[in-house]
Formats: sequence, C-alpha cells, structure tokens
Amino acid sequence: MNCITRMPALHTCDGYTGYKAYAWNRANNNTHSPFKTHVKISHMKKTFFLLILASLFTLPSWSQTGKVYDNLTMNSKILKGERKYAIYLPPDYETSERSYPVLYLLHGAGDDQSGWIQFGEVLHIADKAIREGTATPMVIIMPDANTGQRGYFNSINGDWRYEDFFFEELMPYVEQKYRIRSEKRYRAVAGLSMGGGGSFMYALHRPDLFSSACPLSAYVGPLSLEQMKNGLYKYDPDTPEEQLKAWFDRHNAVTLVEQLPAKEIGSVRWFIDCGDDDFLYEGNSLVHIAMRKKEIPHEYRVRNGRHSWTYWRESLPVVLSFVSDAFHQY
Repeated sequence: MNCITRMPALHTCDGYTGYKAYAWNRANNNTHSPFKTHVKISHMKKTFFLLILASLFTLPSWSQTGKVYDNLTMNSKILKGERKYAIYLPPDYETSERSYPVLYLLHGAGDDQSGWIQFGEVLHIADKAIREGTATPMVIIMPDANTGQRGYFNSINGDWRYEDFFFEELMPYVEQKYRIRSEKRYRAVAGLSMGGGGSFMYALHRPDLFSSACPLSAYVGPLSLEQMKNGLYKYDPDTPEEQLKAWFDRHNAVTLVEQLPAKEIGSVRWFIDCGDDDFLYEGNSLVHIAMRKKEIPHEYRVRNGRHSWTYWRESLPVVLSFVSDAFHQY
C-alpha cells in the first residue's frame, strides 16, 4: 500500500491520478490532503482576485473629491468690468448629469472670493459633510466683493451697484453656466461678518429667492443714522437727509425685521450664529430679539468664540447641514 500513501501527482487529470488522490484521502482520513489543499489555495486565489476586482470599482467613490476654482471671471455691465468669483463643485458633479442646489457663500471685509477656500477650508469641510451624509451635494458660489468698492450693497449715491450686479448678473450667469436648480427651495445664502450682513440684507430684500439664510458673526448694518453718517460709508455731503434715512432703513437688519411683514421674513429659514466674545454681538442679539417679538421662527446660536476663522470653520458644517434640510424638502 506504499503506492497509496505516497503524495499523488496533481498536475494531471487522468483517472489513475484521480484514483491515487482519492485513495490517499481515504488512507489519511482526509486530514492532510494535498488535493484538498490545492482546491483551498485555488479558492483563496479566486477570492483574492475578486476582492481586488471589487476594489477597482469601488475605489473611485472612496477617493472622489469635490473641486474648487478660485479665480474665475465674468463680465459685468453694471459694475463696468470683470468680476471674480470662486466655486465649489461637489464630488459627483463631473460624473453625473443631475442639477444641484446652490449656496451663495459670502466673504468678509478684507478677503475676496478665495477667502472661504483659503481660510475657510470649504473643500475639505463640504466634502466631509457630503461623504458623511450631513449635507446634500451642492454647488457653492463665492463672489468677490472686495474689488472696486468693498461691500455687497449699492452705494448711497447709486454710483456703485453691487447688489444689482449680484441679483441681475451674477446669479443668472452662474445658474445658467453650471447645473444649478434655480428655484427658491434650492437656493441659500450665508456669509461671515460683512458677508453675514450681505446674507441678512439679500434674504430680507428678496425672501422670494432664498429658502435659507445663515449670517455668521454678521455686521447687521449701522445701528443708528448718526452711526452711519460717522462711519465708513461714502456719500456726498449734500445728499438729502431723507435719502440717507431711506438707505439706512434698507440696510439695517434690525429695522428691516421690524418693518417688513413677518410672513415674508418667515418664508426664509434663518440660522444666526455669533460668538460670545465677538465685537458684533450687539447687532446680532438685537435682530434675534426683534424676530422673537414678531414670532418669526429662527435658530439663534451663541457659542464660545470670537470674530475669527476658527469660529467660522466650526460653523460651516452646521450651515451646510441646515441649508440641506430645505434642499431635502424637510
């Protein structure tokens, strides 16, 4: 029986070799069968190959990221020249044919369209929120409001019309150029400091266009007419008092909340966030109180922090989640 206990050859497929393998298995109680080991190794190789193959198909979804472009331009007839803007495109933008909701994200004084990319880490934060499911894929538009004259509003004398540019040129341009859903329910606005003021005014001036507004550490506008006159606002000294008063009323968030119909203001979902050590705490608190008095639903947050990028980077994931609730039809 020595011929049975000797290792059988496994490289042939004839019946005699198969019989030798069978006899060897029977003599050794199937415990150390080289035939069985060969089958097991083959199975392991096949499994390993399938895992590698599967990873090749799934790896792109793990490694896929959004894209940012921070030096794009468009021509403006209203502002008589080229205007810069930046954009964030979600991870699946180039591989899909769908249209996306849009967030207009406004920078603060001293920054430009690249502020939220360079200091706010919008690419990393938005990608992470989308990957974890706390935010829906969206396009984020970041316009420059630092070139020419600083700010998001029309000037007092009407010689600089940035707000008109924003609504009449920028929004139609980007919403046609990119796959953006251009209905109110799929559009939101947010910003920090000066951009927080822009968020307040744009959503209060045009509540028909935005489903959500998220002012962060916002400059809510001059708190009095005298403060406006003595501030940084440029205007002709001969400007009539009534014209100054009209501009003040239209660019003070507290006054607008007090004067506009509660139903109009309440058609926008509001998220107001300002640090407890922020020098702009007073204006944000007054807006919160004015909304409470008129029973306008809103979220008001006071967290530990000051007027800094550290604070705003921590706010951005919450903002993305908040606006996504409206985009998802909450």
